[in-house]
Amino acid sequence: QVQLVESGGGLVQAGGSLRLSCTASGRTFGTSAVGWFRQAPGKERELVAAISWSGSNQYYADSVKGRFTISRDNARNTVLLQMNSLKPEDTAVYYCATRRSFTVRVETLTYDNWGQGTQVTVSS
Repeated sequence: QVQLVESGGGLVQAGGSLRLSCTASGRTFGTSAVGWFRQAPGKERELVAAISWSGSNQYYADSVKGRFTISRDNARNTVLLQMNSLKPEDTAVYYCATRRSFTVRVETLTYDNWGQGTQVTVSS
């Protein structure tokens, strides 16, 4: 199975930006769609953004539309999440995950391979 490694998290002030990176090691992403999820303390894990294998189909949660951008570089086995205009409510552990299909789905259970997560903290 592909090992997913997230990086780029950290502490940022409200209004700032971070760029998260999800890199596949050992093997490529193949034809998998990739999703970025987040989980805040005491809350369920939620899908923030997802991208199809080709990159032509993308999904964004309403809470991040216009602020976050997901992209992928299959040649470099990397999926990026550019996060701008960050808010304190964006604070969470962010995970990338893949599903065994090239299409995007919003249901968390359809993603079966997960990274370890990276902490994003936005101070007010």
